Amino acid sequence: MNKESVIKFAKTIFEVESQAVKEQINSLNNDFFNSVLLINSVSSKSGRVVVTGMGKSGLIGRKIAATFSSLGIPSIFVHPAEIVHGDMGMMTKIDLVIALSYSGESEEVKKILPYIKTMGLKIISITGRVNSFITKFADYVLYTPVKKEACPYNLVPTASTTAMLAMGDALALSAAKMRGFKKEDFAKFHPGGNLGSKLTLKVEKLMHTGKENPVIAENLKVKDALKVMTQTKLGAVSIVNAKGKLTGYFTDGDLRRNLQNDRNLLDRRISEVMTKNPKCITANKLAVDAVEIMNRYNCDNLPVIDKAGKPIGIIDERDLIVAGIK
Repeated sequence: MNKESVIKFAKTIFEVESQAVKEQINSLNNDFFNSVLLINSVSSKSGRVVVTGMGKSGLIGRKIAATFSSLGIPSIFVHPAEIVHGDMGMMTKIDLVIALSYSGESEEVKKILPYIKTMGLKIISITGRVNSFITKFADYVLYTPVKKEACPYNLVPTASTTAMLAMGDALALSAAKMRGFKKEDFAKFHPGGNLGSKLTLKVEKLMHTGKENPVIAENLKVKDALKVMTQTKLGAVSIVNAKGKLTGYFTDGDLRRNLQNDRNLLDRRISEVMTKNPKCITANKLAVDAVEIMNRYNCDNLPVIDKAGKPIGIIDERDLIVAGIK
């Protein structure tokens, strides 16, 4: 196969799998809603979501369990073959089980469901087959049928596992949303690494303050602003009134644009050419909020103000990049 044929083949895989996920919209019904209610009911009583599945379904199950846990819903994956060899003891009567099997006839899963049922645990099944063995033991059934696998021979689990993964994500995220889960809650379970920084790092930890915070009075001239901008090397300056409140902002971009049409720009009062009512942020906001504002308004930095509207710092795009936030 040459480059063109490989890419063409890969495109068909994306098309088949994306269509398989889209088709799952029609699978959302009362059983899905009741499954969400059950998950939240169990977790509110300190129970866990126990996920199990064999082969490729098991691998998808591990990811689903991880997603639940990351959303604050305690969850574990237990291999079905290990359940009948002692791991049944990992389950308690206040847990629930999500069993995955696309065919609904996986021998390992079939063996454990009767035992789980005798323990009194509720079972949610995710399967692509109606009236399969797994559905007979399930309290709620989430069907994830696909028209075909992405495999040319319609054999290798591809579209079917993608559909099951999407259903698991929908289940976990819906349960979390019903619980009122917020990004601040998400941060509690991801304290480390880049993700942890994005969810916890605040503007106050990155902003430049004191002598590194470029500020001038609005009655001064553009050349005075240029001097301050050069000293701090941040390419911007906050402008304040007599009470010290932020009234404007001026950047090196503003300088270049105005110089093209005004030879006397440097002797103008900064209040004549500054951007009035500039976009700004407070120190207690998350650094990711600063990134959002910068991206939305296409700017490189932002003045940081206090409750009185006075500029107490400046946060720059380069600091966000170094911190791994942008």
